[in-house]
Amino acid sequence: MKSAGLIEGGSYRPKDCQSRNKVAIILPFRNRSQHLTVFLHYMHPFLQRQQLDYTIFVVEQTDGLPFNRGMLLNVGFVEAHRSDTFQCFIFHDVDILPEDDRNVYSCPEVGRPRHMSFVIDIHDYKPVSLMFLFGGGVIAISAVDFVLANGYSNAFSGLGLEDDDFYRRIRRLNMSVARPNIPAEHLRYRTLYHDPSVDVNPNRQQLFDDGYLRFESDGLINLKYRPSDIELKPLYTHVVVDLTEDNLNLLISRPLN
Repeated sequence: MKSAGLIEGGSYRPKDCQSRNKVAIILPFRNRSQHLTVFLHYMHPFLQRQQLDYTIFVVEQTDGLPFNRGMLLNVGFVEAHRSDTFQCFIFHDVDILPEDDRNVYSCPEVGRPRHMSFVIDIHDYKPVSLMFLFGGGVIAISAVDFVLANGYSNAFSGLGLEDDDFYRRIRRLNMSVARPNIPAEHLRYRTLYHDPSVDVNPNRQQLFDDGYLRFESDGLINLKYRPSDIELKPLYTHVVVDLTEDNLNLLISRPLN
């Protein structure tokens, strides 16, 4: 991969052309080392064949608290924004892989976030309905739109409805959700097997029902965390976050400017 042009931190820029898109790939992560190995060795060649200018960020939660996917995506956005200027961000689960190079990981239009993973093997490759619109997987959004939406809610720890809450945030701003305008067979994704047992947030429905009250106060605007380590590894930029109770009084704000 180094001979192909990949540099430390999981960054790549085409040598023979100037890419139209500068993309940050953000992976929320915990305890999926085998999936991460497969993802990195599969996705780097995939993205390079599309001649993208990109960096992969892995945001790992290392504490014993319930997994907070939405907060990790916010952390990834902020840390990527602080490291470079990216036109757009692709929020990507580590256990799902695109099957076809014609599924292009380019930047969506401003005001039109793109839902990419809606033709998946676990649904027999049948396009999912709108009720599953933002149910995890792969979402692309411009930097401008993510800031306008105030990012994800930080309140949904454990298995929650953070994606549904985020969908309401962008719809509140009258953004339209786009899907790639190519044949469905080019948009197929395959999922990697994992233990389905996860921590379920017992308060997730109440958090979702009351979410509209927090659109402006909960998200990027009140994001506080202490990265315990940021390391440029050969295949990715590793952002480690510890949210243990003992560290709650040590959390620091990470403003975008």
